[in-house]
Amino acid sequence: MLLEDLKKIERGTKKIQTRGTQLSDLEHKDWKSMFIFRLDKHPRGLGLKERTAFFNKEVTELFERFYPEKEELPHHLIHVTCTGYASPSGAQKIVSLRGSRKTQVTHAYHMGCYGALPAIQMGTGFLMSSSKNLFVDVVHTELCSLHINPSLHTKEQLVIESLFADGFIKYRLEKQRSASCFRVLAFLEEIVPDSIQDMSWACTDSCFEMLISKEVPFKIGQQLKSFLERLSKKVEVSFEELLKKAVFAIHPGGPKIIEQVSRQLNLETAQTEHSFEILKSRGNMSSATIPHIWEKILSDPKVAKDAFVVSVAFGPGLTCAGSILQKQG
Repeated sequence: MLLEDLKKIERGTKKIQTRGTQLSDLEHKDWKSMFIFRLDKHPRGLGLKERTAFFNKEVTELFERFYPEKEELPHHLIHVTCTGYASPSGAQKIVSLRGSRKTQVTHAYHMGCYGALPAIQMGTGFLMSSSKNLFVDVVHTELCSLHINPSLHTKEQLVIESLFADGFIKYRLEKQRSASCFRVLAFLEEIVPDSIQDMSWACTDSCFEMLISKEVPFKIGQQLKSFLERLSKKVEVSFEELLKKAVFAIHPGGPKIIEQVSRQLNLETAQTEHSFEILKSRGNMSSATIPHIWEKILSDPKVAKDAFVVSVAFGPGLTCAGSILQKQG
């Protein structure tokens, strides 16, 4: 896990207190020494070409830090991001640099905040399709701060810029159980009807521009219960038991998302505390957020062995993705 340069931005028990950024522009107010946000020369900051070059450089270095020279590369390497594009990618570069012929690279790009769930589904498929004892790594690299637009002063943009942060994480999928891990039980992914206008992530001249409408929490709330009922049918546990006993990893698009889910499902505070903790300490890191919540749950001794972990995350579409894991060890 790599997060640097934490910045205090807001106080409150359920609000963001710190966030991480790789972009030094967000560390000061000297506009003439900015790298991307030279508003005196560029009204919206440098454009997508320069921001993409920065993404490429940072992600290449991150993969080198995730995989030091003596560390074995996995059989499958899944790279997840929605905040940049480079080809060859950082994942491909590290495989080339290490001269590995055994490592297959898969890109799981531009799905937004729910990207970890299809990535794990892909990785599970790779494991199950081989009789060999393979291992699959998933690496998330999200540089949300690259897509700030200081010249856009709409309420929606200010909300987005107050929530998002940079985040990175690496984790491994294997057939064999390790001392501390999750067992993967079930997945479900659906697109909410009549919602394509409520969330988008589009390329503009200057950056990737996000739109999140105020209807998103409401529409998620309308669909959530029936969605989780369909997800629970994939495992040998009743929906009622899940609501009573499971720990929930809710993607914190903001405090209102977690609160809406909690109200709809009548969850106890302890069932959602890990989601609030990650929101407070790291902000919304897009696809990297849910894995950080998993890490928090896995290391929490209060979460019992064999406890079910229900994850829900959302993205453009409006896509609703969910999984059920079970804590082992």
